[in-house]
Amino acid sequence: MNQDTVLVTGASGFVGAAVAHHAQRAGFRVRVTVRRTSPRGNIDGNGFDVVEADMRDAAAMRRALVGVRYVFHVAADYRLWAPDPNEIVRTNVEGTRTVMEAALAAGVEKIVYTSSVATLRVKGATAPVDETARVDEHEAIGAYKRSKVAAERVVEQMIAARGLPAVIVHPSTPIGPRDIKPTPTGRLVVQAAAGKMPGYVDTGLNFVHVDDVAAGHLLALHKGRIGEHYILGGDDVQLGTLLQTIAGITGGKPPMMQLPRWPLYPLAAAAEALAKVTKREPFVTVDGLNMSRYMMFFSSAKAQAELGYTARPYRDALVDAIAWFKDAGYLR
Repeated sequence: MNQDTVLVTGASGFVGAAVAHHAQRAGFRVRVTVRRTSPRGNIDGNGFDVVEADMRDAAAMRRALVGVRYVFHVAADYRLWAPDPNEIVRTNVEGTRTVMEAALAAGVEKIVYTSSVATLRVKGATAPVDETARVDEHEAIGAYKRSKVAAERVVEQMIAARGLPAVIVHPSTPIGPRDIKPTPTGRLVVQAAAGKMPGYVDTGLNFVHVDDVAAGHLLALHKGRIGEHYILGGDDVQLGTLLQTIAGITGGKPPMMQLPRWPLYPLAAAAEALAKVTKREPFVTVDGLNMSRYMMFFSSAKAQAELGYTARPYRDALVDAIAWFKDAGYLR
């Protein structure tokens, strides 16, 4: 049993919780940071050392890092829409900078930084994209993607200029249990499983089981090279195929109507205007429609070759996700 202490930021969330559980099963002492307002369902009763700390609070992060050997910085504001989009950027960029500064000051041995495939360029791609397809911040669609590109550049600069001992991983689109919020992808799965999606647009994503992403984080800690990037993905799937698979699991009927994209833009704009009043995230957004214009397909070949990374079929992830959503009361 490895009794070193690891810190996992964002452990109350979807990917962070999976990383914390996997680190604990690997024998680490797991310390997790959560904000005062964070839901605790993913961490309560699991034997984690829970520390209240906002990742933008330098003093709190320094306290959380006392005695820590390794860091998994997973925390992020993962929203495709917010009343103030700059809030997403500030949280993800300045929060990442604060965590990395605190980790350097604490002398941690190694950091696994959770970036995203959102920082990779899919526009114009004719094959699954790898880690070399880097997108510039001004090209990124929406506040979330811009924030992840900017945060990733902060980490890269600190690696190059200050010797930050970090490895960067890029999860694709995780699916699975403990999607407590749920994430935008989780909401799509819930809506589809409930038979509440009348149609869909022609797009595609790379879907991966969240527990395979978490296992990839541990592999990156043990085998990843400092300064290197690794995509942690699964299967490239057309959205229509995904919806058919969900219907096959639930016994429902998949939506048959493939919708043209252009008539949905006025609907998305109206939904965003209403969301500013209700403060509830809209199901369809302008940025989401813009992203859907491209097939977001990715290759995990580098992680497979260097880390020994593997991923199960995406259908297994959907089965686990739907079962968890049912048990948690998201689905009847």
